[in-house]
Amino acid sequence: MADMFVKQAKQYAEARPNYPEELFKFIASKTPKHELAWDVGTGSGQAAASLAPIYKNVIATDTSPKQLEFAIKLPNIRYQLTPPTMSITELEQNVATQSSVDLVTIATALHWFDLPQFYKQVKWVLKKPNGVIAAWTYYWPKINEFVDAVFKSFHSVDYEPFREPQPKLVENKYMSIDFPFEPVDGVDNTGPFDQFVLEKLMDLDDYLTFIQSSSGYQTAKNRGVELLTDNMMEKFNVAWNSDGQSKKVARFPLYLRIGKVEN
Repeated sequence: MADMFVKQAKQYAEARPNYPEELFKFIASKTPKHELAWDVGTGSGQAAASLAPIYKNVIATDTSPKQLEFAIKLPNIRYQLTPPTMSITELEQNVATQSSVDLVTIATALHWFDLPQFYKQVKWVLKKPNGVIAAWTYYWPKINEFVDAVFKSFHSVDYEPFREPQPKLVENKYMSIDFPFEPVDGVDNTGPFDQFVLEKLMDLDDYLTFIQSSSGYQTAKNRGVELLTDNMMEKFNVAWNSDGQSKKVARFPLYLRIGKVEN
């Protein structure tokens, strides 16, 4: 996964939307204490930066040094490069001691993980009882009927052959992803919950940069295929400018899984 995002790390940091404040308020309301949060697969640190005002300390880890170069720097965030797999000893050295973490977050990355191994680590570091894990993802942005129609054709014909299998869990809104945790207080299941929406003001260049920051685009590029051909760019250009507005609000539906550990 790390190698896939190295080449477009700067694009990823610039193109990805910020998560809504309401998301973090909801998650934080489910953790009894706000001392330490671990943001896994932090990338360029969007989630870590939103956790920093709420939690006393945030440890944000990623396997990609290039991604961490562009991460948002704040005094109470410690960024840590980690190997793709860690022993318990390495986990304790790089992240935290046993039963010391209030919250583990995974923003748009859980579908890339070795879940059985990762969940063992989560259950080891989370405080017991009631340590919380929250994982969320979002799908492609909705713009308007004209742009969305061009994208639908592009995605199903041009992009589809280069999709990795993991993002199909995103397409399924994390409904089918393994999530072996108990519901947090106030809800009767672990989700996915869909009451949160990301919004980002974009022009056409921003929108195309978002596409270029995706795993499928990078896979195609590594195989010598340019998905955004001149013909495809012209189709997007015509659709984008059909309403005479150069900037548009892109809306990203967000899907949250949240649970807690028992004793």
